[in-house]
Amino acid sequence: MKQVIVFCFLLCSFISGAQNTSNLIETNADDNTLLWEISGNGLAKPSYIFGTFHLLCKQDINFSDACRLAISNSHEVYFELDLDDPATLFGGFMLLNMKDGKKLDSLLTADEYKRVSAFFKDSLKASLSIFKNMKPYFLIAMLYPKMLPCESVSGVEEGIMAIAKEDKKEIKGLETMAFQASVFDSIPYEVQAKELLNTIDSMDKSRKYFALMNKAYLQQDMSAIKKLVFDSEMGMKDNEDILLNKRNKDWVNKLKDIIKNNPVFIAVGTGHLIGNDGIIQLLKNEGYQLRPLKNK
Repeated sequence: MKQVIVFCFLLCSFISGAQNTSNLIETNADDNTLLWEISGNGLAKPSYIFGTFHLLCKQDINFSDACRLAISNSHEVYFELDLDDPATLFGGFMLLNMKDGKKLDSLLTADEYKRVSAFFKDSLKASLSIFKNMKPYFLIAMLYPKMLPCESVSGVEEGIMAIAKEDKKEIKGLETMAFQASVFDSIPYEVQAKELLNTIDSMDKSRKYFALMNKAYLQQDMSAIKKLVFDSEMGMKDNEDILLNKRNKDWVNKLKDIIKNNPVFIAVGTGHLIGNDGIIQLLKNEGYQLRPLKNK
C-alpha cells in the first residue's frame, strides 16, 4: 500500500477577517503540529497551511479553535483539488482507467489475478471485473476503509470544506484532476499492480502500517509521520520524487502568487509538508517565516 497513503485533519471558530491572528493563535512548543502560519517576505497578512489525512474514522475527526480561527481569517481555502467544482468529480471518473486499454488481468499472472479477485469478492463484496480497467493505485485506495477499525469513515477535507462554506470562503485547487491522473500514469502500471497484490497478500501488515500512520497523524507527531512516509519499508521512498517533491515545488511556485495579496488557508496531505523537499522547508527557503501553531 506504499504510494497512495496520504494524510488529513481539520479546523474551526469565528472572528473578523480583518484581524491579524498572529497574536491570537499560540505558537506550539515544537514542530509537532499540523497547522502552520506563513508570514514575512512582504506579506501584509499571514496565510496558513494545514496537513490533512484523506481517510479517518469519523469520530477521530475533530477541529481545534486555532484551525477555525485560521480559516475564518483567510480569504480563500485551497485544497490539492477544487473539491467544490462538480467538474472535478465527474472529470475524475473519466480519468480513473488505465491508458491504451490496459487491464489488470494483463498485468498479473492468472493466479495473482485470482487472489485479488477473491479479496474483492470476499472483503469488498464487489466483482473485480467491474474495476479491472482502473489504475491499480485507485484500487489500493478502495482498500483503505478495510484498514480502519470502524464502520463510519470520512475524509478530513470534507469537514474542512463544510467549515469553509459556513464561513462563505471560496474553495480552489492547486492541481487539476487531469494532472493528478497523469502523476499516476507516470508510475508503470505493472509496478502499481504488484503493489496492489502485495497489499492484499500482506493485509495484516498493511493494517498495522495504516494504524501507525493514523496514530502518528492524530498525535500530530511529525517526526513519526516522516519516518513512516520516507523510511519505512511500506513508505513511498521509491516514488517520492514523482508523488511529492516535484508537486511540492510546483505548489510553492503557485503559492508565492496566491498568498501575496490575501491570506489563504491551504490544506494538503501531511506528507507534502515534511522533509527537506516539503512545502514548509521550501517556503522557508523562499524567505517566508513558518510558525508552528498550537492545534489542540
